[in-house]
Amino acid sequence: MEQFIYPAVKFIHIISATLLFGTGLGSAFYMYMAYRSGSTKVMAATNRFVVIADYMFTTPTVVIQLLSGLYLLHYLGLSWTSVWSLSVLGLYAFVGICWLPVVWLQIWLRDRAQELDQPDQQYRQRMKLWLTLGLLAFPVVIVIYIFMIFKPFWG
Repeated sequence: MEQFIYPAVKFIHIISATLLFGTGLGSAFYMYMAYRSGSTKVMAATNRFVVIADYMFTTPTVVIQLLSGLYLLHYLGLSWTSVWSLSVLGLYAFVGICWLPVVWLQIWLRDRAQELDQPDQQYRQRMKLWLTLGLLAFPVVIVIYIFMIFKPFWG
């Protein structure tokens, strides 16, 4: 039975990583393009869908990534305190630290856009913070993929 569990968990881990990355990239693209449109109606509608996507896809895959990753470490006999494990968990934590305020900002931006005829200074500042956090987290996610595929510092 164990020989079937590992490939299944690995498959789930890969699919959830793909969903996490794709949802994040797609949400960032559409939210930024909505902001660039200058239309608060477009921003409000787009931000509403981004918040829904985070709830439906991002949040579950964040949990699935952690749980499936920990299982894979255990199955492969790699210590949680190895350089590789601590590196990946540290990168994962960094992305999470960026993501949590992004969730709050997306909700705020969604709600605020519904109240405005055009983006005000506070909206622009929070959008800039949202973009900055995303730009910090995005390359780290790429580094996590590199660790998953090439396994530097493995063992």
